[in-house]
Amino acid sequence: MAYDVVRPLIHEVLTMVNNAKVKDKKIEVLRKYRSDGLKMILKSSFDPKIVWRLPDGDVPFIKNDAPAGTEHTRLEQEASKLFHFIRGGNDKLKQVKCETMFVQMLEGLQEAEAEVLILAKDKRLHQKYKGLSKQVVQEAFDWDDNFLNVKHKDYKKSA
Repeated sequence: MAYDVVRPLIHEVLTMVNNAKVKDKKIEVLRKYRSDGLKMILKSSFDPKIVWRLPDGDVPFIKNDAPAGTEHTRLEQEASKLFHFIRGGNDKLKQVKCETMFVQMLEGLQEAEAEVLILAKDKRLHQKYKGLSKQVVQEAFDWDDNFLNVKHKDYKKSA
């Protein structure tokens, strides 16, 4: 049995989703590479209740052009820090510091990973990665319309 030695970067997973021809294959890819980081990025892009504290559009930062697998951080691990950039996450953080931290995160990421983060911030992942839709993401991770896990034992539907 073959094993994946190196876990693909989030942009590579999303490219696989983009290249999959049918919805079931797209869902299969998301499930195969499911991780907290991937789910955080996708939820932050598709959940309308999540509001980023950062301005929409391009972000001025120095792209990290180091080859993949070398001197850069992984978005999958950096995703745990996204709460700093989301309203209600760390609202005590001054706006200037919030934006500075975001730029620093982008500069540490591989260039394509930084692009994914910017697209997620602007809620535009679906524009670059065709077939990546709210419905596909919800089905892949068993999320309802509120982006809550419908199979979680503590989940209760509200009346």
